[in-house]
Amino acid sequence: MENLYIEGSQDNYYVPTVDFSAETGVCTISGKSYLEDTNQFYLVLLEWLDKYFDEVNKPVQFNVMLSYYNTSSSRSILDIFDLLKIYEDDGGTVEVNWYCRDVDMEVVKEEVEDYVEESDLKINVISFTD
Repeated sequence: MENLYIEGSQDNYYVPTVDFSAETGVCTISGKSYLEDTNQFYLVLLEWLDKYFDEVNKPVQFNVMLSYYNTSSSRSILDIFDLLKIYEDDGGTVEVNWYCRDVDMEVVKEEVEDYVEESDLKINVISFTD
């Protein structure tokens, strides 16, 4: 199985950087997510994860390092979390880490709590100083 790498850009829209490793199971999405066709973009990520679960079937560490994301991106991120939860319920090992700047901690904690409530997936919030 091949890795998935998408170079982020900030032209007319903000495309996040995606770095999913089939060897390590570490999957990271970073940057900003404000896309022209959000559903199509995130469908590629969902399909890759689904294939990883079928073919590799090893632990997954999913890291979110987004400094901004719009509502449609948020819905697509929830779709990923739902898929991760299904994998976990089927016996897979899943770790989700959401990284945020110290100054954004309170807002991010509230948003992550909504994701946890919706997906029933444990999400670690990790702060950093920039």
